[in-house]
Amino acid sequence: MDTNSDGLDLIWGIEDIGKLIGRNYQQTYHMVRAGKLPMVRQIGERYVASRSKLIKFFMDDAA
Repeated sequence: MDTNSDGLDLIWGIEDIGKLIGRNYQQTYHMVRAGKLPMVRQIGERYVASRSKLIKFFMDDAA
């Protein structure tokens, strides 16, 4: 997993974001492009998200 070494909990790339949320690349890409994961941002040609924000999003959604 590609995370920043200075203490930020960033996950880079659709594939690694998908692994965290239990989805494959295509499902994750579709969710991001459809706006279903608002915490995922595009930086250049890559996508990035905070691990803690993704987890919180799904935990809050399940509650």
